[in-house]
Amino acid sequence: MKMVLNFEGFKKVLIIATLGLGLSACGGFQAQRVDSSESDERALQITDRWVAGDTEQVVSEVIENILGHEGFIRYRASLGRAPRLFIGEVQNLTSEPYFPINDINDELLFEISATGDFILIDADSRDALLDEITYQNDGMVDPATARSIGRQTGADLMIFGNVFMQPESRDGRTIKQYAVNIRMTDIERGVEVMRTRVRLSKFSQQRSFGW
Repeated sequence: MKMVLNFEGFKKVLIIATLGLGLSACGGFQAQRVDSSESDERALQITDRWVAGDTEQVVSEVIENILGHEGFIRYRASLGRAPRLFIGEVQNLTSEPYFPINDINDELLFEISATGDFILIDADSRDALLDEITYQNDGMVDPATARSIGRQTGADLMIFGNVFMQPESRDGRTIKQYAVNIRMTDIERGVEVMRTRVRLSKFSQQRSFGW
């Protein structure tokens, strides 16, 4: 009987020791579910890269600027109906190859649709036509191509844009100054209806023992 008890006790000690070694090997890893705003705040502690909250913030400002722009307000009043809109791609003109430009394009498309102020061109037609577009050096579509797309899609307006980033570093401190540029063009007349720019800066400082 005494032998059985000692063996059982030994098994418990062995299990506890094994669990302890396992936890040590994991380096104290812990996971926790957080909301998007808290996720962004925590991301700022470990990276100076563009995060989801940055995308949401700049796209929200872009939409606000479009709807409040005098040029767009006049254009819509003269049209007398919801304009048909072709949304081209916002281009990544930063030096960051992994900049999440697709997130910005998706968020812009979603938020413009959510306003209810536009009739969006069919997504399949949009994707097919984007493959045919030639860009100027500034990343915007040229007037001749814009008119061609307009005739094919029946769109009144076209939106294109780009993202620039200018980094400045000194003494281990870096500030990245992003500019998101959006332009809206009246396709039929080939004239600009409005353009807007939203800026966002990200500051980071390198500690002596690393980031």
